Amino acid sequence: MSLSDPIGDMIARVKNAQARYHKKVELPSSNFKSKIADILKNEGFIKDFKVSSNEKKNTLSLELKYHSGNPVINNFERVSKPGRRIFSSADSLPKINNGLGIAILSTSKGVMTDIDARKQRLGGEIICKVF
Repeated sequence: MSLSDPIGDMIARVKNAQARYHKKVELPSSNFKSKIADILKNEGFIKDFKVSSNEKKNTLSLELKYHSGNPVINNFERVSKPGRRIFSSADSLPKINNGLGIAILSTSKGVMTDIDARKQRLGGEIICKVF
């Protein structure tokens, strides 16, 4: 089965798993999704992630994080979609909830947070917002 928006599918799976208070969520893996999971782990939104390879396909397993019974990720939304790409320069990068959240960007130097992109003076495609 081919997905038209694999990042949107990843976000939907994480939201659905957190709505049901699951500890883990598994999804098809790609390098791009692994980089997003790495950013989520470094920023403290998930506990850990693991890429495992079966005989046919790779699987990305995310260990979700909860604080006093509530999910750590309050809001996880896709910004740039396949039908409408959203790009931003380094000067006009959005601040998510006055700096409490992050925006994940795809830049010419790789996938990074909006904070790192501002430091390196890079713009790019805004993939999603996490708060």
